[in-house]
Formats: sequence, C-alpha cells, structure tokens
Amino acid sequence: PPYAEAILKSTHPYRSFRINNGGRGGGAKGDVLDQSLSLEDIGGGRNGISYGSSYHGGEVMYPIVLDAAQTPPKEFHERYEAKCIPVVIRNVPYGVRNATSATHGNNRDGDMMMEEEKKECDGRHHNSINNHHHTAQTKEWPAVHLWKFNALSTDSDLSHCMLKCGEDDDGYTIRMKLKYFMEYLHHNRDDSPLYIFDATFDEDKYAKRILEDYTVPEYFSEDLLGLVGERRRPPYRWFLVGPCRSGTTVHIDPLGTSAWNTLIHGVKRWVLFPPHVPKSVVKGRKLILPGEDDEAIHYFTTILPRMKRRAAASGGKGDYANFECFEFTQYAGETVFIPHGWWHAVLNISHTVGITQNYCSRRNFDEVWTQTRSGRKKMSCSWLRRLDDHHPDLARRAKELNRRDGFVMWEDDVAEQKKWRKKKAEKERKKSEKREKEKKKKASSRQQQSKKEKWGDHRTTERRKDGTVIEDVVMREVSPDV
Repeated sequence: PPYAEAILKSTHPYRSFRINNGGRGGGAKGDVLDQSLSLEDIGGGRNGISYGSSYHGGEVMYPIVLDAAQTPPKEFHERYEAKCIPVVIRNVPYGVRNATSATHGNNRDGDMMMEEEKKECDGRHHNSINNHHHTAQTKEWPAVHLWKFNALSTDSDLSHCMLKCGEDDDGYTIRMKLKYFMEYLHHNRDDSPLYIFDATFDEDKYAKRILEDYTVPEYFSEDLLGLVGERRRPPYRWFLVGPCRSGTTVHIDPLGTSAWNTLIHGVKRWVLFPPHVPKSVVKGRKLILPGEDDEAIHYFTTILPRMKRRAAASGGKGDYANFECFEFTQYAGETVFIPHGWWHAVLNISHTVGITQNYCSRRNFDEVWTQTRSGRKKMSCSWLRRLDDHHPDLARRAKELNRRDGFVMWEDDVAEQKKWRKKKAEKERKKSEKREKEKKKKASSRQQQSKKEKWGDHRTTERRKDGTVIEDVVMREVSPDV
C-alpha cells in the first residue's frame, strides 16, 4: 500500500507533532477531514507548532534511542523507566557480542535499518547513551532464526498449533493452525487482515516451546505480578505474527502496567500519545465519519491526519491544549518500551513476528496497585499477602496507598463480599438453566431418534400377532420416508 511504501522509503523514521499552549495552526483547515496531511502542510515549527526527529527548541522528542550493548539496566531504570519516558532499545535479541554485526547485517524485507536511518537515529539524544559498555547479556535469542517466516511454516512444534488470530462479530475467539495462517499471511488481500495475538500459547504442550525461544530482557526482569502465579494473574504476554496492514488500535495497557515489545522480523509503525492527551482526542471520536471502520490501518492513514489538522486549527485550545503525538518506525532487533499511561497504536508495515509482555516493577508499582485493587479485587488480596512475604516494603506502600485513598480491601469489605456472592449465585443460576436446556434438548433429540429406530420393531410385532412369519421380508423392509 502507498502508506507502507512511503514509510519503508522514508529516511526519517522518527517524527513528532506538538502544539504549545496559545499556538495557532498555520496552513491547515480543521473542517477538511478527508485529506492526507504532512507535517510541513501545517506550518511545522511556526505559530506554536513544533515537529522534528531530534531536539527542537530545547524540547525532547520521544522515544529515546538506546543500545543494549551500551545501556546497563540500572541506567534504564533510573533515567527512563522511573520517569515514564518511552524508549527504543536496539539489539536486545542479538546479544551484546553480536550487536555490532547484527545491526549491519542483511537489510532484505525490512529486517535491518538503512544506513541513513541509523545515522539519523544515532544522532538523536546521543548524550543519553552511556559510554561504558554493558556486557551482562551475551546470548542470542533462538527466535532470531526459528521465527523466520519459512521456519515457522514448517516448524514441527508450532506449525500445527491452534493460535488466536481474531474474534468474530459475536466476540468469539477465532483460532487457526499456524501453518495455515502463514499461507494466509502471504496471500491475503484483506483491508484489515487477521493478526495472531495469542496469550495462551504457554498452555499448549507444543506451543509453549516459544518460551524457550526468547529471554525476558534484563531491563524488564522484575515482574511483581508474577508473585500471584501464572494461573491467577491476567494475560500478560503475547506471541505476535501479523501480515502487512494488520495492527492494534489505540489503547492503554491494562492495570497500570508498562510494556515491552520486541520485533524479530519485519517493520512496524507506532504512534504514542502522552497520558495528558484526553481519551476522546486520542480515539478521534469526533473525527470518525459514519460507516468508517475501527481498524489500525484506517487509524494511521485517515484518523491520525485528521487529528493533526484539527489540533492545528484549534490554536492549542480546548481538548487540543498541549496536544502531542510521536510517530516512529520499529525495525527488526528493536525493543520498544511503553511506560504506563501512554496511549499507543501499532500498524504492521510489512509481515512481522514478535513478542510482547506487560509487567509491574517497583517504578510503576503505585499505579499498578491502585488499579489492580479495584479491577482485580480478589487477586489483589492474594498479591498483598505475597508482597508481605517477599517484599515487605512494597506491602507497606500498598497499605499506605489504601489509607491515603480510604480504600477497603475486598476481604475486609463485608458489603462487597455480599455483592460478590449474590453475583456469583446469579451466574451459577444462569449456568444451571443453560445446562437444563441443553439436557432437555439432548433428551428430545434422543427420543426422536428412538422413535425412528423402533419403527421396524413395531412392524415386526404386528406381523407376529397375525401369525405371519415372513422374516426375510421384514429384514428387507425400509422406512416409508425413503
């Protein structure tokens, strides 16, 4: 598609759009909603609007670009994660020893960055990269070789695994064998294709081998939600295989978690919005015309340009005050860190394979705790007990937050437990009614089948009463319905 072709040919993979308070848009008309828009069209850098791929007027443009070989985890935690700054970390899957050769490897199919792109990105925020080398991680991920498109199609463990690739109109999960999905990936012409986004691969005896193909990067190794156990915690890791034009619409990661996303093969386009940008603006609710699709490809090619035009025309007032968005291209071997609270959407510019996980660390614990205690009430009680055993300081912090907000935990709230029991009883009643209906339906079906089977016996009995023995005829007799 033209949009993807333009991204792949671009020598500027990082772009930002910002409207300062009191700024006025130049050269854009907010009432024209169906035209494409470049940053230059709206007077970039003038009238309170700024854009660029590096520093502009002392303002930092995100994400910050780092290299795994030169950035120790402690620096990442203190300078970026703790401050909720989006980051792109290069060469994580290749291991530190292989980082240099991997970056200058084969550029076919968008797997490696073009040299001019690397030069531009390496020039961004150069003083944020530590000069001393970090050498703790040295092993290359097996996924670099095992997750190539041809390898996945013939993989003896994975090719026959049923993986989630979408939902139907009623919200039911659609699953497909990986080998069939790979055929679909190469030959589909859908406007918004299916997208393998599977969180249950670890429950399959063959697909769980995926866990052996990659290693959680050191930067994200602390995952406090792991204390509640794999069975009780919400879905948090996904195996990704996406055709060109597939993607995810704009969203915030659940329960205040942060996320990391490593791309093994292909090219992705991202857009980020800081937490202060209103949800109604990010979703483009006033910009979607009747009959338009809510799909990633439509968001990037149509809604986002409309949003920028509307922001430029607003003069930095109303919902678009301090509006900011940051677009960038992710290439193979790069890991994107998305801090909690940041809106983001992703579009696959080419066929892609990757892995992503949500997590909770000490740096975002407050946000995760305040959302989990109300969103996962029973699980949060178990989590607090585990924190008491393993991280007493965090348990004290959780209780302090509860006191500050006047929050009562589920196991201490009698009224809440009563509501829960009532809701559970109602759920069980509906399940019981459904089972009874299914039971009656099966009984009725068996009864109908039994009547058909007894037809021949009925005729045989009648003839025996008459004293007529014509067994040979009875055996050959067929139903009158035939």
